Amino acid sequence: MSSPSKRREMDLMKLMMSDYKVEMINDGMQEFYVEFRGPSESLYHGGVWKMRVELPDAYPYKSPSIGFINKIYHPNVDEMSGSVCLDVINQTWSPMFDLVNVFEVFLPQLLLYPNPSDPLNGEAAALMMRDRPAYEKKVKEYCEKYAKPEDAGAVPEEKSSDEEPSDEEYASSDDAMVGEADP
Repeated sequence: MSSPSKRREMDLMKLMMSDYKVEMINDGMQEFYVEFRGPSESLYHGGVWKMRVELPDAYPYKSPSIGFINKIYHPNVDEMSGSVCLDVINQTWSPMFDLVNVFEVFLPQLLLYPNPSDPLNGEAAALMMRDRPAYEKKVKEYCEKYAKPEDAGAVPEEKSSDEEPSDEEYASSDDAMVGEADP
């Protein structure tokens, strides 16, 4: 196994071990989805996004390609394609970085500190500079409309599919079965 593929495998495992939901695309380790939650101290708190990640053959020497699948309102994210404008990924990437850095540091920083002077979404950048309260309102509207757990293909936090149902849930599902059988 070559060094880049070992590193790709190691970084992917590290990401999965960091409690991120990772869904592979095809059979290889080069394309996958990651569930990403908005940072708690940001306007994006409560939002859940499905991120598409593509690792080039030369990863970690070349940066991953990262994009939002469900919509997000942000000056540095293209609203149509979901592409991210982030220097550390696009220009200053280093093999010292890994996938966990992307999801625990770089993307949260992007959401916490948008850069309207280098926009991919000109409308969001202009609104942010011209009318901050209106911008913040629109960010929250997008979160409510497009970034609910089900929009990212996620199971809501309250009921994870691997948890046992509570006694109340068992009782309520029994109640639903009581009554006449369907013909």
